[in-house]
Amino acid sequence: MGAGMTQARFDELIHPITRLSLVATLAAADWAEFAFLKDRLQLSDSALSKQLTTLEEAGYVTTERRLSGGRRKVRARLTSAGRDAFNGHIAALQAVVADAAAPSEGPPA
Repeated sequence: MGAGMTQARFDELIHPITRLSLVATLAAADWAEFAFLKDRLQLSDSALSKQLTTLEEAGYVTTERRLSGGRRKVRARLTSAGRDAFNGHIAALQAVVADAAAPSEGPPA
């Protein structure tokens, strides 16, 4: 692969719409606060926690817990592996769409 080329790889882990939305949101940010993600994706605390844990176990996301004004705050960011997986997944989806839109060879059946 040349520099800057993303290998198209469909990623089953990222594909479910909730995780795809979560990863896309993280891809657009550096660190994202739990409350921001929850609000943006319209998820409950437990649903978002579960998705973040799944992505963290895969090595796609890293989370940081810290105290702020006596409250525990959690923030998350994509790891470079997560960013690569996301970019590869998007490239794979684009290839599927481009293939479907391409004129078929030969006369119509």
